[in-house]
Amino acid sequence: MARRKQVDETTARVRNLIALDAANIMRRLEARRSEMFVLFSRLRSREPMLSTLATRYSTATFHDLVNLPAREQSVVDQFYECLDTLRWYFTYTEDMPSTAQQTFTTLHRRLEEAHRQLVATLGHPVSPDGTVVVEGEVLRREDKRLT
Repeated sequence: MARRKQVDETTARVRNLIALDAANIMRRLEARRSEMFVLFSRLRSREPMLSTLATRYSTATFHDLVNLPAREQSVVDQFYECLDTLRWYFTYTEDMPSTAQQTFTTLHRRLEEAHRQLVATLGHPVSPDGTVVVEGEVLRREDKRLT
């Protein structure tokens, strides 16, 4: 029984590290989105875009990911494949900044969808105080009047 508990804990840790990494990438993209293209236009440097897409846990191995069930592995792979597509584009594009921004918008939507799937499958990351981090936004607020 102790072996099973250890495997479950290892799986939970792998899930949390992936969820943390994905959340950090998405947060950086949102925070730096407009500035990335201003810097790309002004400096002709891809570095602001590439550093925004950097993953902290790029050294995860097959040995680590084998702890996840097959469906979770597929969802994680899809997220990182979308991220890699963005990274590849920013590394090798010769597009002008306005075209790069349009292409980014399309690729970013795909990454956002992959991230939604990842969160739905793995869950949100655990915060430093041990609570689950949940991000949300108000989509529509109805005016409720007392009659």
